Formats: sequence, C-alpha cells, structure tokens
Amino acid sequence: MYNGTGIYSLRQAGRLVRAKPRDLNRWLFGYHFPKKGPDGEHMRAFSPPLWQTQVDTSEYEEPIIGFQDLLEVRFVRAFIQHGIPLIVIRKCLESARSIYGVAYPFTNLQFKTDGKTIFGEALKEAESEGASLVDLKNRQNVFRDIITPSLYTGIEYNGTQATKWYPTPKRERIVLDPARQFGSPIIEDTGTPTDVLYASYLAEGENEGAIVTTSAIYDVPPRFVHSAVQFEAGLQQRAH
Repeated sequence: MYNGTGIYSLRQAGRLVRAKPRDLNRWLFGYHFPKKGPDGEHMRAFSPPLWQTQVDTSEYEEPIIGFQDLLEVRFVRAFIQHGIPLIVIRKCLESARSIYGVAYPFTNLQFKTDGKTIFGEALKEAESEGASLVDLKNRQNVFRDIITPSLYTGIEYNGTQATKWYPTPKRERIVLDPARQFGSPIIEDTGTPTDVLYASYLAEGENEGAIVTTSAIYDVPPRFVHSAVQFEAGLQQRAH
C-alpha cells in the first residue's frame, strides 16, 4: 500500500538521521508538558506535531513515518542541534510552506537559498510572542551553520520533490528510494537490502572471506558488499 512512500520505524529512522527515536516521536507526533494556568494552577498542555506524517500510523503497532518525513526531519535535527527552539522551527515551517506551496519545505532546494530570510522572520515573530531568543540574536551566522550543503548532498529531485537519497558517496551505490523495497537502504544496481548483506556477512564470519561468500550468494559485486557492511555497521554504532 505504501510502496512509493517509504516506511520507517522511529528506531530505523533515528539511525538513518542520527536522532533519538524519542525526539522523533516528540517532533512528529507531539508531546504533553506541564504548564501553569492563569491562576497558577498546574496544567498539562500539548505541543502538536510539526507536520502530519505521510503514513497512517493507526494501521501499525508503532509510529511509522515516510520517506519525505525522514528527509525533512534531518533538517529539524540540524536546527535542534544548534539550539533553535521548536517554536522557531514551527514558524519557519509554516512560513516556508505558505511561500513555496509544498508540504516539506526544508528539503526544498529553494529553502537552501531563501531560508535565511524566513528564519529571520520566524525569530522576530517568536520573540514578539515572548520567546527568549537572546542567545540566538547574538549568533549572526546561525542559519549558515545549520543549513549546510551536506544536508542536501545525495538528495535527488524531480522538480521540487525529493525522490531518492544517497546517504553515502554515490559511488558506493547505496540508495533510499521509496519506490523500491519500501524505501529501505539498498544497493541501487541490484536492489539488495544492505541489512540482508550485512546479516550474511556476520553469519559467514565477519572477514574478507565473508565478503566473497556474500557476494556469491546474492550476486552483488564485492565492493558493494563492502559498502553495505560499512554502512550498516555505522548504523549499528549510532544505535548505542
């Protein structure tokens, strides 16, 4: 049903974008937090999701996101890493969606060049609503620090729509394509999932002979098996 959309658990997505699943859950599905009412009483407020995810999570036993969600949240993570409050990120998203007319504006190439203005306006708007942004005001190049070329490197587009993501140098042939294997990382030339190759490598002894054997079993060139092993090993390290 969702082939062409991509399907990722928060755990898998967290490994791919280097974020904690708990944080992804807060950003994409909202969270409750304590708040004082007008009379000083303790209340519970709700911070809504930054956007409506692609996949209807009611059909699954755990939260699931799609390919576009996965790419967009890489940018949210970059903002968060630089200490940008969610209120500013939310206002950036709202403004950019309105301007570009797209659901996923951070991934849009226009944001790479026009986003600085949108970010500045979001800061002003958040500050006018009482958010404390003194630290951010003193950082003149904060937007340039966040929106780096590496965030866009490896993403392929059809117009404004991101269609593929190469998470490693393209010569390694590892791609996430929502139209293939539900968006799981695969070797582009053969369609073989990288986690399958990695599992075979582990089962065969985790050595050079295991590379050769796995290559023969799955008819994947040894250099691509190497790529898959290194890629998956990196994902495993991120999980710990």
